[in-house]
Amino acid sequence: MNADVTADMNLPAIATLVPHAAPMLLLDRVISVDADKLCAEVVIRSDSMFYGERGVGAWVGIEYMAQTIAAYAGYHAQERGEPVKIGFLLGARRYECSRAWFVAGDHLQVEAQQLLQAENGLGSFSCIIRESSTQQQLAQATVSVFQPHDAKAFLESEA
Repeated sequence: MNADVTADMNLPAIATLVPHAAPMLLLDRVISVDADKLCAEVVIRSDSMFYGERGVGAWVGIEYMAQTIAAYAGYHAQERGEPVKIGFLLGARRYECSRAWFVAGDHLQVEAQQLLQAENGLGSFSCIIRESSTQQQLAQATVSVFQPHDAKAFLESEA
């Protein structure tokens, strides 16, 4: 890690950064954050959301990525003294995962690196999921998101 990365015990709790409540908050903690990137951890347990007979389907990796992006946005909002706001997952391009399931005992590191942030709230992130102990890359995608300046007004205008 480079010197400008925050990676210590003073990082905020993930629940303060992501506008999701249990059981839909799928991430466990923030590992590191800097100006362009946030890395979070999720530990797969038999009681994890979406856990089935064989584990958590690899398709849930897209939601891990989206919540990591939300944590990135929430962290930087708090740094600016602003409230954490909701955002919307627009889609993922080229999601590739080397396995079909994440299984109990897996410790996953989910990294989201900002590629683009437009004034209108559109953003794009390069995301990677790695196995924590080996740093083996398990999944990758480019994820597009939208965070309106006023989510309530946006949702009411779309109704």
